[in-house]
Amino acid sequence: MPYRLGVHYVFDTTFSRNFSLLESQKEFVKRFRKQSEDKKALPMLASACPGWICYAEKTHGSFIIPYISTTKSPQQIMGSLIKGHFAEQQHLTPNKIYHVTVMPCYDKKLEASRPDFFNQEYQTRDVDCVITTGEVLKLLEQERVSLSDVDPAPLDTMFSSATEEELTGHSGGGSGGYLEHIYKYAAKELFGIEVDTIQYRPLKNKDFQEVTLEKDGVVLLQFALAYGFRNIQNLVQKLKRGKSPYHYVEVMACPSGCLNGGGQIKVESESSKDWLQQVEKLYESLKTEIPEENRTVAALYEHWLGGPESEKAGKALHTEYHAVEKASTGFNIKW
Repeated sequence: MPYRLGVHYVFDTTFSRNFSLLESQKEFVKRFRKQSEDKKALPMLASACPGWICYAEKTHGSFIIPYISTTKSPQQIMGSLIKGHFAEQQHLTPNKIYHVTVMPCYDKKLEASRPDFFNQEYQTRDVDCVITTGEVLKLLEQERVSLSDVDPAPLDTMFSSATEEELTGHSGGGSGGYLEHIYKYAAKELFGIEVDTIQYRPLKNKDFQEVTLEKDGVVLLQFALAYGFRNIQNLVQKLKRGKSPYHYVEVMACPSGCLNGGGQIKVESESSKDWLQQVEKLYESLKTEIPEENRTVAALYEHWLGGPESEKAGKALHTEYHAVEKASTGFNIKW
C-alpha cells in the first residue's frame, strides 16, 4: 500500500511529540522560576494548535505572543527530524526529501507554510505537504482502495524505541497530553510532589476544565484546558483584565480538541457525538509511552542535537511568533 501511493517511509508523529512534551515541560519550569522578574512569563499557553496561533497573532498580536510557548508542534519537530537527522542518515540534502504529514486539521497546512519553517539554504520546507485524514480517505477512494481490504504493514522504526512496530500514544487526551505531562513534571520538579492521577474540574462547559495542585490549603499550581474559540476568547479577556489565575493553559481551537479536528473523516450515518466517542475510545486504547523513558529520544538529544540545552536543539525544537499588523484602511470592520 505505501508503495502504491508512492511513499517510501511511514513514521509515527508520537515520536516527535516526545520532544515537544519534554521541551514544553522544561520551558514551563524555567518560566515559573522567573515569573517574579518577567510579568509575561506566566501563564504559559500551549503552541501546538495552529488555528489558535493564527488567531493569537492576528487578533491579539504583541499582547499575547510573550505568553505562548516557543516549543514547536510535533508536526514541525518531525519536520526538523526528517529534513535534519533523517536526511543526514540517508546521505541526502533536505531538498531531496518530500515530507508529507497526515493531520486531523486543515490549519496544519498553514503551519507548514510559515516562513519560520522554510530552509533558505536548500529552498525547502520542513514539511512539504499536509493532508488531512479526510483527504487520505478521498485519495484511497480515487485509487479504488478500501482500507478493510489492505493488509496492515508495520511502521518504519528509524525513530522508534519500540521493539515491535506498534502505534503508541501519550496519556492526557487526544490533543497531545500537554497539560498532564507538564503538570506532573512541574509538581515533581518545583515542589517534589509525585502526581499519579489528575482530577479535572469542568467549569462552564466540558471544554474548559481546571486542575489544581494544593498543599496545606495553598494553591501551588493551577492549570486549565481551553478548547474552542468561545473558551479561548474568555481566557484572553481574563488575561487582559489581569484576572487569569492560571500558570498553564492547554489551548486548542477545536471544540473537544484535535480528535474533533476539521479535517477528520466525517460519517453521515452516525451522530458526530457518537462518532467522536468511538474515535476517543480507539485513541485511548493505544499503548502509552513516557517521553523521559524513550532511549532513542535521549540518544538523539546527545548525538544529533549536541545536548538538550545546545543552540542546535533550540533551533530544531523551538520557534517564534509574529504579530500581524492590521491594515489601516477605511474598510476595517471590527467583528
